[in-house]
Amino acid sequence: MQMGHSMIKQVGGDILLSKARVIAHGVAPNDDHAQGLAHSLREYAPAMYKDFRHYCKTQHPQAGSIWTWAGAGGQQLVALFTQESAYHPGERPGRASLSHVSHALHALRQFIEREKPSSVALPRLATGVGGLTWEEVLPVIHRQLGDAGIPVIVYSTFHAGVAAAEGL
Repeated sequence: MQMGHSMIKQVGGDILLSKARVIAHGVAPNDDHAQGLAHSLREYAPAMYKDFRHYCKTQHPQAGSIWTWAGAGGQQLVALFTQESAYHPGERPGRASLSHVSHALHALRQFIEREKPSSVALPRLATGVGGLTWEEVLPVIHRQLGDAGIPVIVYSTFHAGVAAAEGL
């Protein structure tokens, strides 16, 4: 679905196989990365998860902000804090809110303007564990990133092990 001059492209595939320079995903501060894409990213980049835990313990990030991490291969991972934090061990993170999604995407937009990556890939943000619907979230992605000036690849359908036709 492309709107106007938007460079947002929806694809199906495995976001971990993305050729995008930045892979962004939604989590809660202090998330244990136990399920969904966060779990896959924890297995894909164990050092990222260790750094994420340290960041959360020392910086106490708020929902609506972001955290960035660069791996050895040059691809960056950006955690979009779309949910309220789980503050105590064993506690579940709060549900996502459209406000948190919008603020986190705005922070991602500022990151794009500052760092100038050539492309960004996103999953269906905040629709799994976060509890929001795709019909609520997709317009927020278009509003915040539709005119970012770089390809924004949205993985709207997950197919494990399948490289999407991103056009990058």
